[in-house]
Amino acid sequence: MAQTDTKKIFFENLSGAGKAIAVLTSGGDAQGMNAAVRAVVRMGLYVGAKVYFIREGYQGMVDGGENIKEATWESVSSMLQVGGTVIGSARCKEFRTHEGRLKAAFNLVKLGITNLCVIGGDGSLTGANLFREEWSGLLTELVEQGSLEPQSVQTYSALHIVGMVGSIDNDFCGTDMTIGTDSALHRIIEVVDAIMTTAQSHQRTFVLEVMGRHCGYLALVSALACGADWVLIPEMPPDDGWEEKMCEKLSATRSRGTRLNIIIVAEGAIDRHGKAITSSYVKDNRAEMKRLNIIIVAEGAIDGNNKPITTDSIKDLVVKRLGFDTRVTILGHVQRGGTPSAFDRILASRMGVEAVLALLETTANTPACVVSLCGNQSVRLPLLECVQMTQEVQKAMDEKKFEEAVKLRGRSFQNNLKTYKLLAHRKPESELPHSNFNVAVLNVGAPAAGMNAAVRSAVRVGISEGHKMFAVSDGFEGFYKGQIKEIKWADVGGWTGQGGSLLGTKRTLPAKHVGKIAEQMRTHNINALLVIGGFEAILSLLELLTARGKYEEFCVPMVMVPATVSNNVPGSDLSIGADTALNAITTTCDRIKQSASGTKRRVFIIETMGGYCGYLATVAGLAAGADAAYIYEEPFDIRDLQANVEHLTEKMKTSIQRGLVLRNENCNDNYTTDFIYQLYTEEGKGVFDCRKNVLGHMQQGGAPSPFDRNFGTKISAKAMQWVSKKLLETFRQGRVFANSEDSCCLLGMRRRALIFQPVVQLKERTDFVHRIPKEQWWLKLRPLMKILAKYKTSYDVSDSGQLEHVVHSIPRDSDASVAM
Repeated sequence: MAQTDTKKIFFENLSGAGKAIAVLTSGGDAQGMNAAVRAVVRMGLYVGAKVYFIREGYQGMVDGGENIKEATWESVSSMLQVGGTVIGSARCKEFRTHEGRLKAAFNLVKLGITNLCVIGGDGSLTGANLFREEWSGLLTELVEQGSLEPQSVQTYSALHIVGMVGSIDNDFCGTDMTIGTDSALHRIIEVVDAIMTTAQSHQRTFVLEVMGRHCGYLALVSALACGADWVLIPEMPPDDGWEEKMCEKLSATRSRGTRLNIIIVAEGAIDRHGKAITSSYVKDNRAEMKRLNIIIVAEGAIDGNNKPITTDSIKDLVVKRLGFDTRVTILGHVQRGGTPSAFDRILASRMGVEAVLALLETTANTPACVVSLCGNQSVRLPLLECVQMTQEVQKAMDEKKFEEAVKLRGRSFQNNLKTYKLLAHRKPESELPHSNFNVAVLNVGAPAAGMNAAVRSAVRVGISEGHKMFAVSDGFEGFYKGQIKEIKWADVGGWTGQGGSLLGTKRTLPAKHVGKIAEQMRTHNINALLVIGGFEAILSLLELLTARGKYEEFCVPMVMVPATVSNNVPGSDLSIGADTALNAITTTCDRIKQSASGTKRRVFIIETMGGYCGYLATVAGLAAGADAAYIYEEPFDIRDLQANVEHLTEKMKTSIQRGLVLRNENCNDNYTTDFIYQLYTEEGKGVFDCRKNVLGHMQQGGAPSPFDRNFGTKISAKAMQWVSKKLLETFRQGRVFANSEDSCCLLGMRRRALIFQPVVQLKERTDFVHRIPKEQWWLKLRPLMKILAKYKTSYDVSDSGQLEHVVHSIPRDSDASVAM
């Protein structure tokens, strides 16, 4: 692919010579911290700097000695897939004292360290900034004590700080996602999915407490991901009388025959009077009903009067008032543990590399910064601004200004809350608007995990907007055959966690059947279409757009939501289903590499899906620590293959004894997976042996990841709201008539925002022969993967180096955040 004309830095110019960088993890651990440490170490070594581990966080910095050790390339091998932090983390009271910071300064200066990369929460980063501000004074004091030579003050005059936020709570302002949050959501959803099966069997109510004493992000997003009936979070305590409303909701759901209801509560929840709401409280308030309810409580949830709401209090309430058989599950530190998700590994790796670049570019006047994520872009923000805004959220909550607290959390948090309320609580028929519009929803192309969450969201938002919703089975093939029926609110209950496509999906395009499809549109009086699918979906809309000239039935608003594991839809940086596929590939790669532990040196060749799009191979390669990833977009020849073999041969001479090579299924007609396997086997004789694995359709299967559930839910809700707006705009003289370009759009994520783009405008940006966009953002990640695998390469830093401000860093439509 042609590279854009941007500022680049090459290996020779990425000079860290003479610099010493130390990395530490502090505060609570979070999955993905090891990936960040690995990236900092390898990028630091790559640019010629000395890199040090500081073990046990600030405590290790204060104690010095063996706690501060120089890192090597091999010392961070095989840690990408490990949860927690292998260099240890500890809370250090001594560092909070002047004497403690004096010791820490001495230990750093002894080793010439003046660049510090801190991975932790707001407390850890605040401490680092204070240390930086005191630095020159601490050195002067050490000179006066005779501990340092006078010239040390001049030589080590400034301490440079870059922070990365590692916290499962996602409670740090200025970033869409903190390291560890996505993995924690994986743990929560795994538990919820498992509980659902047993709860359905016994028709039980379950109350789940999740972490987040001061932030309800985990509770809110897990509630969205599993379709919970009720959620209680610290930022939005329930109004007086919430007990009655919750019990009415549970009772109404049961009366419709549903066996599954879910309630999620944040740890420490309180009501608006400050009264504790515990899980037992919900159990004891009874009537006689027997179905399944799951209540998830966020650690730290409160009512409007600052009283904690707990899982026990909720349990007591449900038992007393409804008589439901109720159980409580407190997830606890399970949420912190386990293997990091693909998202967290990629996020941490990108942030780690960005942190080193930030340290290389700092001057004595550069403020301490935090490397964070906005949309799919890495940004640098002033550390103090982020900390101050984070503290403002807590202040607003302490002062019971809950609406303000929600706003300060950011637009993404507000969006999550708004979307949850829209989908979880159905208004009475008397309160619903009556639009008299009929909207059809269908899936097109190959199945992708998260499609069902998108359909559920579209149906429920459509019903809330007053529309009559119709489900089309088997894509356009089912459309022309008349497989169309009305779909109600309750029909999509429990769909968020289901993989595949419950509506059914086919690759059939509409062009050959436009007459019959127009007839079905006329028969069912369809006023708008929402199409959820991959490349076939965009081809379908282009064909229907062309058919408008002959059939007025297609002169209606049409919108597409991208859903494909290949992530090859032009106009969108991400597609529903791609994250689930990435996690499937990454988990499989972990297991395959582990199978060689304790054996002789071995290289694994793994083939991924994606058609001609190399997204899965590249991004999974970054997440799994691959040595190479062959893709169509980056042509290669026999010389490149030979260079890769030689690189692996050199690698195997070290303590690293496993290699991983990914190959996109259509990257080259001649250099097939079998060819590459045989080449590596022959050329690696006497050094390593080879194994190959074709992953196949397991990449399309399985339950959707939390990311895909929430991305599908939010993007589909936004698409349906656009449909409602367009229907009102185009309704004239008793009918809908929409024939402009902007009435047929794709809703996609572009950099930092969700954007509606007319599909006809996407034609010039599309390679229709190979079914890929002409420009793809993730190609910028390939040099990063190569650097972390110890290849010399150029690295595009056109998106780096700009220090933004927190208030300006989040765009108007940041509900598109890559995060959820």
